[in-house]
Amino acid sequence: MIPYGRHEVTPEDIENVIKVLSLDFLTQGPQVPRFEQIVGDYCGAQNAIAVNSATSALHIACLALGLGPGDHLWTSPITFVASANCALYCGAEVNFVDIDPRTYNLCPNALEHKLIAAEKEGRLPKIVVPVHMCGQPCDMQAIQTLGHKYGFKIIEDASHAIGGKYQREPVGNGRYSDITVFSFHPVKIITTGEGGMALTNDIELANRMTLLRSHGITRDPALMTHAPDGAWYYQQIDLGFNYRLTDIQAALGVSQMTRLDEYVSRRHALAKRYDALLADLPLIRPWQHPAGHSAFHLYVIRIQGKRIRRTYAEVFQMLRAQGVGVNLHYIPVHTQPYYRRLGFKLGDFPQAEQYYAEAMSLPLYVTITEAEQDKVVRLLTEALTS
Repeated sequence: MIPYGRHEVTPEDIENVIKVLSLDFLTQGPQVPRFEQIVGDYCGAQNAIAVNSATSALHIACLALGLGPGDHLWTSPITFVASANCALYCGAEVNFVDIDPRTYNLCPNALEHKLIAAEKEGRLPKIVVPVHMCGQPCDMQAIQTLGHKYGFKIIEDASHAIGGKYQREPVGNGRYSDITVFSFHPVKIITTGEGGMALTNDIELANRMTLLRSHGITRDPALMTHAPDGAWYYQQIDLGFNYRLTDIQAALGVSQMTRLDEYVSRRHALAKRYDALLADLPLIRPWQHPAGHSAFHLYVIRIQGKRIRRTYAEVFQMLRAQGVGVNLHYIPVHTQPYYRRLGFKLGDFPQAEQYYAEAMSLPLYVTITEAEQDKVVRLLTEALTS
């Protein structure tokens, strides 16, 4: 099977992890702040908080921004469910904004129209979570402009996008948002096994997220309600969680960061090669906005059903049966049974639903060979044209 995604772990990565196993700290030792510093410096962000998943990062980001019961969070329906679930964890309500049919990202025009209506109804969002789908940055400047006008905060769900750029600056620098979230899941650009990170230029938000990732416990006398009883003393000053990243995982992340630019460059070369090989087939190739430089976590094509004799499902199953691990990213969140019970229904977000009917992720990862890529294209061609 040629999977849609695959991590690379090098001998250097293994050596870096083994070193930690022989030292004094396995969790929350020196490798965690080192990893945070490396990622923050790379992105140009003042603060970085490493956690055990991007889902955890989204959760504490929402809490740090004060999201709670009676509040509203809006995000894209084309994303992993965590982008929406983070609001429900806080007791808030979720809504969605339809996608741009070219970038597959949250559409600023659809956002503006929805904001105009919501303002009249007194239901403006407290937070908007644009998702950098496939690694391509959203139109953050337009979203930020709307944020200033309508008073919402912005969390960039950049789970796909570490190493990407927007207007020639690294995703994660915080110029257009309050907090940015990365994922280090094994199929992402770099990995820590499982892991995530929240980046912000606001020290108060950073301190709040740092507290929340570790049970709401502090050893800082300045944050305590009274002077410490002794050197052993700590206080729980908030209700937090065990969202900590281990030193073992951070050591892997430190090593992987040395190859981040190489990985993104390789993904672009592979995507460019797909573009050329797929040019004459009845499908839509990924379109790239000139203001962005994608991290190319995914290479998503759109099958043009009216131009072929097979159904989408038949094409998908044919490829899977022949060892090509195509996948679908993502089923629109509003169509999931849980969200339908919240009142969402088919027809609510037409662009997202049309995308779902056509989108297919082809295998893309740094170690895929040209021969494997050629096999993917050959079998896809047979499925679409025979």
